[in-house]
Amino acid sequence: MVTVIGVSFKLAGKVYYFDPTGFEIKQGDHVIVETVRGVEFGKVMIGPREVAEEKISSPLKKVIRIATSEDFSQVKENEDKSKKSFEICLQKIKQHQLEMKLVDVEYTFDRSKIIFYFTADGRVDFRELVKDLAAVFKTRIELRQIGVRDEAKMLGGLGPCGRPLCCATFLGEFEPVSIKMAKEQNLSLNPVKISGICSRLMCCLKYEASSYRDAKSDLPLFGGKVRIDGVEGTILETYPIKESVLVELNNGTSKEVLLAEIEEIILDLPEANKDINNKDTDQDSNDIE
Repeated sequence: MVTVIGVSFKLAGKVYYFDPTGFEIKQGDHVIVETVRGVEFGKVMIGPREVAEEKISSPLKKVIRIATSEDFSQVKENEDKSKKSFEICLQKIKQHQLEMKLVDVEYTFDRSKIIFYFTADGRVDFRELVKDLAAVFKTRIELRQIGVRDEAKMLGGLGPCGRPLCCATFLGEFEPVSIKMAKEQNLSLNPVKISGICSRLMCCLKYEASSYRDAKSDLPLFGGKVRIDGVEGTILETYPIKESVLVELNNGTSKEVLLAEIEEIILDLPEANKDINNKDTDQDSNDIE
């Protein structure tokens, strides 16, 4: 077992493990650590705890020091410099007539590198732009193309629910979201209603997907034959949370009944239901326009 702490470098950013040896560190502290990008300033999101060595994928780097008031001042200076660098980069992009949208600018804590995040419809030849920026800032320059979901995470905003975006407030990493999750929850498949401000499927579709999946496992499937009050019928819709189904009876009427009210399941059609639910389910969030 190895003692580690979890450090994040951005709000709702991914948490990385570091070795706290030699320091009394608690959750909420700010620390200076060495990363693959250089020396960075981060916040301790997970206090000291023991983790199995096999769960640590890369060499564990040590904490350099607990952040001081001077470190906080440097972070503020870096943020001010980033705003000025953003304006300069916008001008350079316009001069080079590049089809790209600048999203954010970030200085590493030790100012050894400046990272410019941008979006673009395709590949962009920014070699000349990098040369110009390097001549202005006299340091290493990195231009990093990101997707629209990362753009939303960086810029923030309000989702269709009226609350701040999940990705910008607490989601450390994006997880795959599919059309199948919306189907399992009987949601409208209208892209406008199930897409976030990034024009991709909303991350929250995943939150209750497993609960719906478990609830549906106890229900007869779409197209199945059941008997209710001595009358046979065909299942038209299922309502997992209410544990009920909508049945079209052979006498020409339709009725919503609870699972407990079904006298007999005459015929279940798992394969038919599977085909309906899985149609186009490989379509991930990146395919929704």
